[in-house]
Formats: sequence, C-alpha cells, structure tokens
Amino acid sequence: MTDSFKDCIFCKIIKKEIPAKIVFENDTVLAFPDINPKAKTHILIIPKEHRKGLSALEENDISLSGRLMVAVADVAKKIKLDSYRVIINVGPDAGQTIFHLHLHLMSPDGGMV
Repeated sequence: MTDSFKDCIFCKIIKKEIPAKIVFENDTVLAFPDINPKAKTHILIIPKEHRKGLSALEENDISLSGRLMVAVADVAKKIKLDSYRVIINVGPDAGQTIFHLHLHLMSPDGGMV
C-alpha cells in the first residue's frame, strides 16, 4: 500500500488502525462482517493490496483474483454456509461506496459469525 491510500477505510482495517471482527485472514485476504448488513450473513472479503475496484484489475492480478474466490469458499466453509451469493459492485452507480475492491458474501442463513 502506498500513502495515496491513507484515507481508505479498508486499508486502515488491514493495518489494524480501525477495529473489525475478523472472520478470516491469510497473507493476501481479510474478511469481516459488513457494518451495514443487507442479509442475515453479510461478510466483506477484501484483498490486502489496495485495488480501487474490479475494473482496476489487470493481467498481473489473476493470482489475486483467484485468491479472493478461494477465500470466499474458505469463509463460507468456516462459518458453515451451504448457500450464499457473492456480489461485487463496480462504480458508484452500481452501489460501490468504498473504492477498495471488495466482495460481498451474503446469505439468508446466519452462519457461525
């Protein structure tokens, strides 16, 4: 991360400057409950490397993209979700409000969060 992302709330969570209930973490990904949930289970899954959004990904981000998808499956298993959906909002007109790539893992089930 560079200083240009110093105001990014997700970067601050990654650096542990802002508290969050971490439900999953590895070397490249962090997952925590959304503070404004739209479903009974609503987990945000973010890369630790700042990317503005899905449209900012490039060819050299293929590994990062795959790690995000595997993290979704790992989080779902960890919190015991059998059914869920994954949403990525791209741009303000699509509902993206924080410009750090993030996936929404959502389920009407409560899971074990």
